[in-house]
Amino acid sequence: MLFDLRGRGRRRTVQAIYLGLAIIMGGGLVLFGIGGATSGGLIDAIQGNGSTTSSSDVFQKRVDTLDKRVKANPRDSRAWAELADVRFQAATSGVNYDQTNGVYTAKGKAALRSAAAAWQRHLALSPDKPNTRVANEMVQAYGPSGLRNYPEAVKALEFVIDATPKPTYQTYAQLAVLSHGAKQTRKEKLARQKALDLAPKSQRKAVSDQIKAAEQQLDGLATAGQPSGQ
Repeated sequence: MLFDLRGRGRRRTVQAIYLGLAIIMGGGLVLFGIGGATSGGLIDAIQGNGSTTSSSDVFQKRVDTLDKRVKANPRDSRAWAELADVRFQAATSGVNYDQTNGVYTAKGKAALRSAAAAWQRHLALSPDKPNTRVANEMVQAYGPSGLRNYPEAVKALEFVIDATPKPTYQTYAQLAVLSHGAKQTRKEKLARQKALDLAPKSQRKAVSDQIKAAEQQLDGLATAGQPSGQ
């Protein structure tokens, strides 16, 4: 085994590392429908929360309402953020997201691109104080299981970090991996070092190993030549 998991504290720490990096690579998407704020996740399915049709109808009504708001007032930054949010949620529900394989369908990728477009309008209007919750969603939208636009994923995650009083080492590990994907070498090194500095001393090697493994997975996606959703 790679780690000695006999100690309770060590076992919990390693579990936290795996959880944080699973979210980077999309593993958290299947369980929570991305972020837990969307319909269509595995937990919702188990609990019987709504049907695909009703969820799609709700999302479409919200999109239509917000579309009217931004058309009436294109400088409504909040409306653009809400539109990015609901489009992102729509991308993770129903036929847009393959829960079995943990991937977006072609329609889901199209919905992500629409969400990203609304997010960029929001950013243009609120460059210094964007909506942090939506920024967190955009980390996933731009990430490995989504559009694979790693520079934008890095930017969104930096907004989240700046708005978080005490970011965790898992968050900086995520930033290191996404920076690697964005080929932002200096930022990758700084984020990796920050993750190691914040991690418990006994777990620093494990954190470093998991960052490296996640980066290798990103490299594997690039080498495979799988099309991105950008």
